[in-house]
Amino acid sequence: MPALRDAPPDYRQHLEIETPEHVTLDLEIAGVGSRALAGVLDMLLLAGASLAVLLVFGILAGFGLTLGQVAPMLLALGGFVLWNGYFILFEGMRRGQTPGKRLAGIRVVMDTGHPVTLGAAAARNLLRIADFLPPPYLTGVVLVAFHPRGKRLGDLVAGTVVARDRPQESTEEATAAADDDATPSIPVLDDEEFRLLSQFVQRNGQLAPAVRTRLAGGLAARLSAHQPPPGRSDLAHLLDLHAAELARRQGRLSARGAAGAGTRFAAQKRPRWEQFERLAERAAQEGLDGFASHELPDFAARYREIAADLARARTYRADAATLARLERLAAAGHNALYRDERSTWRRVWTVLARECPAAVIEARGYVLVAGLTFMAPAAAGFTLLRERPALAAEIIPDVMLRRAEAGTARQAAGRGYVDLAAEDRPLMASGIITNNVRVAIACFAGGVFVGVGSLVLLAYNGLAIGGFAGHFANVGLLDYLLTFILGHGALELFAIWVAGAAGFLLGRSVVAPGRLSRSDALVVSGRVAVRMLGATALLLVVAGLIEGFISAGGFSVMARLGASAASLALLVAYLMSGVRFRAASRASGSPGPRSPAGW
Repeated sequence: MPALRDAPPDYRQHLEIETPEHVTLDLEIAGVGSRALAGVLDMLLLAGASLAVLLVFGILAGFGLTLGQVAPMLLALGGFVLWNGYFILFEGMRRGQTPGKRLAGIRVVMDTGHPVTLGAAAARNLLRIADFLPPPYLTGVVLVAFHPRGKRLGDLVAGTVVARDRPQESTEEATAAADDDATPSIPVLDDEEFRLLSQFVQRNGQLAPAVRTRLAGGLAARLSAHQPPPGRSDLAHLLDLHAAELARRQGRLSARGAAGAGTRFAAQKRPRWEQFERLAERAAQEGLDGFASHELPDFAARYREIAADLARARTYRADAATLARLERLAAAGHNALYRDERSTWRRVWTVLARECPAAVIEARGYVLVAGLTFMAPAAAGFTLLRERPALAAEIIPDVMLRRAEAGTARQAAGRGYVDLAAEDRPLMASGIITNNVRVAIACFAGGVFVGVGSLVLLAYNGLAIGGFAGHFANVGLLDYLLTFILGHGALELFAIWVAGAAGFLLGRSVVAPGRLSRSDALVVSGRVAVRMLGATALLLVVAGLIEGFISAGGFSVMARLGASAASLALLVAYLMSGVRFRAASRASGSPGPRSPAGW
């Protein structure tokens, strides 16, 4: 009897998860090569989209159809959103796949095998700046290559993995591998039928003859698909059927018989697998929302059948290609069915308006620490420049020195720190917003390096602003500078402190995870931190609009005071929305912003 060939060693990384059907899925982790390919494809698509937008604006301008000064603003903001939101929105709202990942046959999923949430997609992609260091992408590449689950820093914080997603047909044709007189090796009864038959056999000796005959007839009618041979009584047939089925299920097979069982099983089930494969592909493209109401129960039933087939295929020792195909089909069905929450635009708004401020309130202690980390160096920088004015030439950037030199003349002429014409303000507002959001993202991402990155960025920016203020005070222009930042400064500074606090939250999880493992603590903190960064982005948009259109618009001091008061009232109302959300969450018993489900 020929021995089964040993399978070649498998050096690929795998993630095993248990489904609610108690079937273990073996997901193959995507390696550096496939992820790099997906990244290159996405970059090409982004570059093409950017060129297309520029071409459209160029054509419109050629026909004299311009949008005035709004066009540069739209280009600046649109480009920033495109390059930063592309990965987040596609992964969070298109079931873990960007176009590049789809072409490469990979998908982002949660560690549990569930579809990636929008919040997790945001966390893993906002951490790209940390994975990129040192250029080009060295930290991320090294981690993907050597981490047991192929995780980069973004995946560690988000609790995600990148897995292969494309089921592939076996290249081996199914062949008969057992003799005709061999014991049939594939169960012919489903689990419920076998349970009923086993109960009858166990009670057989305890029943009166008349009762035994009556029950045997009823059970034989129930199992009408398995008719007894002519002349065979129902009782004898049921006993023979149970013995044969028990032999199949106990795996009383030779090595050759086991191999033949797997082959025959795959040949028998292949048409059903192909049908489910088409449904799974449709679900991946359209989501289950694209299914009609009568199609959903059928999809769920077919998924359960695939999960059961996977368990049986392992029992029958089916070939590796068949197992891989079933595992990927089961994973595709699991991914489509077990979604924590639908990512819709209404859900995005709910998160931004309620859960994000709730996360800020949740981490208020970290916000206070971040504020002190900024203000202490700011006070030190101001004091240092006041006591040693000569240092300005050495440590203050030339652009700030020139603005201070021109400040006296501008103030005497009744002009402000920045006075822009109305047509230039949209572009300045967009530039301010994009720059400040970039700083906030860097401040947040720097926290993954045990909080040091966030601390350095907060302290540096505080020291720089304090130094600028000290230099302007030395030349008698402090009020001139403060008048400019009056309208937007409080909102902008608070937003940066929140971003730094989000970074500190990540850093603490790395240094002192508490009762959780370090990886679990990082994921839990990441869910709160990414919501805090959502609040930061929203506040910085408002602050940037105030700075671009009011602070730089030559408005009076009273108008700027009004803008400042309005922005502070908006901030208080926004935070109170978070307070109410936390109170409602506690009253309903839901976990609030730390919930592992949802966004």
